[in-house]
Amino acid sequence: MKSRKIRFGIVGMGHIGKRHLEMIRCNNDAEIVACCDLLPLEELELYIPGIPFYRNYDEMLLNHKEMDVVNVCVPNGLHANMSINALNMGYHVVCEKPMALSKSDAERMLYKSLEVSRHIFVVKQNRYSPPAIWLKEIMNQECLGQIYMVQLSCFWNRDEQYYQPNSWRGRQKEDGGTLFTQFSHFIDIVYWLFGDIKNVKGIFKDFKHAKLTDFEDSGVVSFEFVNGGIGCLNYSTAVYKRNLESSIIIIGEKGTIKVAGQYMNEVVYCDIENYTMPELKPSNPPIDYGAYKGSAQNHHYVIANVVDKIQNNGVIATNALEGLKVVDIIERIYQLRDLIEIKQKNEWVRNYKLNGVNQNDI
Repeated sequence: MKSRKIRFGIVGMGHIGKRHLEMIRCNNDAEIVACCDLLPLEELELYIPGIPFYRNYDEMLLNHKEMDVVNVCVPNGLHANMSINALNMGYHVVCEKPMALSKSDAERMLYKSLEVSRHIFVVKQNRYSPPAIWLKEIMNQECLGQIYMVQLSCFWNRDEQYYQPNSWRGRQKEDGGTLFTQFSHFIDIVYWLFGDIKNVKGIFKDFKHAKLTDFEDSGVVSFEFVNGGIGCLNYSTAVYKRNLESSIIIIGEKGTIKVAGQYMNEVVYCDIENYTMPELKPSNPPIDYGAYKGSAQNHHYVIANVVDKIQNNGVIATNALEGLKVVDIIERIYQLRDLIEIKQKNEWVRNYKLNGVNQNDI
């Protein structure tokens, strides 16, 4: 007997919500039953005849008890509460990255999902890219032996076209920061492959976006892996004109690998003892938002995974605990950033006092 279609609702119909809508429509085992956004359809430039549209989230949750899943595609700072609201109503949740902007909020989501026996699917679509799948196989098979060093580099462009006035982007409370919004997918890959980190150190600068955002646009972060080896993350959204690259270099006891390209989509170097590099499937192109580009077009795999889990009790590709750990790693990096800023401000205050300047004049 064929299983019935899995019924989805979407809250947040911006660029990424529209992407979710398209992928649900393309899956023969899924259907969309409702959509929600604060803006009217006309402003969203969204045409969805026959699909109920709401501008009140609670109304959508109350009026569509037939839904199985709610896809949360709202600004980052709203992910936790909106996901918990859906879980409380008995729906599974697909939560766009990042899962939350703090470990404590991610824990609330995880606890609620366990309490109500519902699943959280965290969107980390870069795991589906052929180079990422291949890297996971390399690590599972321990082809590289002991891991000595990992370098992650993420150099993108985000400018005035992206950080529009009155937008949630660039605001600390809603956006969270460069690592949450632009590069959490790549930090997820590092966690997926190598596990947790410790002994974090870093330097953070805002070279180009001081008038556009509440946070840094560039950073150099070093750390140790709990499982052994050292690593570093170099990142920036201050790259001139267009995205440059997202790359990872892995140096191990028995070999060296580099995966690069603008979106970590090409294996450019592989030298492993007694190993022949297989031919990988081509990576899907990045999501094109017009003025800028995002990560790979792999959301159809996310929707397929949700359907498989609910229909066939399959395995969740990125579960809530994994989503929580990525939030935890970024939060620890940003706690270091904030501590450095506090120390710098205190040093400025001391210097001003030594020069006879009143703190209130700073």
